[in-house]
Amino acid sequence: MVAVGGSGKVHDHTAEKVHAHSHDPAVQQIYKGHFEDNQVQDRTLSDWAGDWQSVYPYLKDGTLDPVMAHKAESADQSADEYRAYYEIVYRTNVERIKIDGDTVTFFEGEKPLEARYVSDGYEILTYEKGNRGVRFIFKKSDGDADAPEFIQFSDHKIAPEAADHYHLYWGNDRAALLEEVTNWPTYYPSSLSAKQIVEEMIAH
Repeated sequence: MVAVGGSGKVHDHTAEKVHAHSHDPAVQQIYKGHFEDNQVQDRTLSDWAGDWQSVYPYLKDGTLDPVMAHKAESADQSADEYRAYYEIVYRTNVERIKIDGDTVTFFEGEKPLEARYVSDGYEILTYEKGNRGVRFIFKKSDGDADAPEFIQFSDHKIAPEAADHYHLYWGNDRAALLEEVTNWPTYYPSSLSAKQIVEEMIAH
């Protein structure tokens, strides 16, 4: 398995929170990847608890076309160019992920993969554009042999807080995953409709 994300439902409070976009300048700066190292705090899997759906099917069927058009309005790339870019970014065969306690279930094909994970710290990454991000890393403690050894979350947050969406990277090589910056499948609560996901993406 390579870097991927999942799909499914999330707790009601998280679904509601998705709509509560913060206009706090400090929060916006963190979302854009500008923060100090001492602001980063350890997080637990409970921040991503719930049932999550991949947005990749929505890109493929045209549902996200308004999002691509919106991005193109304030950039030097066309909507088609954005669509081609996100075809690589969102690509995944894992359509759903469920996180309950320390157990993560990956739904791909007929047989779900399930494993338990423990925190393995975090890494702060600096990207080419100068902004930064934090990968919160969890290591498999037991479970299905084919389940990934490591999962790494990125959700624009740097301290304990329930996620409203996330990008997930996974595989068996912790260091190699940190080098992955082109494929970051993205997951939103399964409780959200396709229309609501489009609205959330445009709001960001």
